[in-house]
Amino acid sequence: MARATAAISRGDRVLLTGATGFIGSAVARALLERDADVVALVQPGSDRQNIESLALQEVEADLRDFESVRKAASGCRFLFHVAAVYRFWSADPDEFYEVNVGGTRNVLDAAREEGSERVVYTSTVGTIGVDRTGRRPATERDWPRVEHLFGSYKRSKYVAEHEVLRAAAEGLPLVLVQPTLPVGPGDRAPTPTGRIVLDYMNGRIPGYFDTSMNVVDVDDVAKGHLLAAERGAQGRSYVVGGENMPFRRMLDTLASITGLPRPRLRVPPAVALAAAHASEVVQGRLAHRAPSVPLEGALMALTKMVYDDSRAREELGYSSRPPREALERSARWFAEHGYVTARRMRKIRWAE
Repeated sequence: MARATAAISRGDRVLLTGATGFIGSAVARALLERDADVVALVQPGSDRQNIESLALQEVEADLRDFESVRKAASGCRFLFHVAAVYRFWSADPDEFYEVNVGGTRNVLDAAREEGSERVVYTSTVGTIGVDRTGRRPATERDWPRVEHLFGSYKRSKYVAEHEVLRAAAEGLPLVLVQPTLPVGPGDRAPTPTGRIVLDYMNGRIPGYFDTSMNVVDVDDVAKGHLLAAERGAQGRSYVVGGENMPFRRMLDTLASITGLPRPRLRVPPAVALAAAHASEVVQGRLAHRAPSVPLEGALMALTKMVYDDSRAREELGYSSRPPREALERSARWFAEHGYVTARRMRKIRWAE
């Protein structure tokens, strides 16, 4: 396998899409720690709070506008394509494909035309097939069943990944990173993963499902992106994760961190799916607003999402911090930035 040998060095010009987002801003911080010259491609109208204190160059451009993307990529040695529409519902499902697929194609074409030395594409473990019993952690070699690609986000990322792999086969120097479920500082949206932590803190999780997930700190995911750029094999995918945790243990950990009570009720899958279907119909189709219990989110929550990131650890030298530390960083960030209700804040007793 052909591997990258060039290190990201002081003064290297790097284009970063999605820099205002959760993972993107973490990648921006990691690049700036290397003294790279970061060019942040910013979607018009996006919230810039995650990067307002960072010493980088902002270029406002829509990923769907090829010429704007190409100009931003001019002179960039490395290109990190992190941007994507990441949510579980949209009034216009075409947006997922226009941005996640069409935008990715524009980035790849821009990198090819401008001669970028290395492209890092942020995919998702959602494009990997999992053992739904959770007995065997999934790896990069596990293909998904198409019917298990729930929702437009996963489906559009699956299609986009094929565009990326096609470009790699045609010779574009690139590598793919597949983060698991990141938590940590800067989750302003919040992402569906961070929403679990926040909903717990605000007392909005009445019970737990018999499920599992792989929890990783967002700054470790960012570190994995840089390692992939420098050490990853051409066209190769790398799962970048943390530790597999049963959902009940995740809630126990959050309870230990915050002093807040853990939900004791085990929710049957049928109840969760019924609530999601009702929410999709009443809130999504009739009221034309985001469902409070999106069906895609419920289906994902009921799937045991456990992964094996040995390839990244062995080939890239990747490592991650303990999940308790990642969850505490997430919980404290939400508390410090006004996401937790005053009533619940009064009940928090942080662990020493």
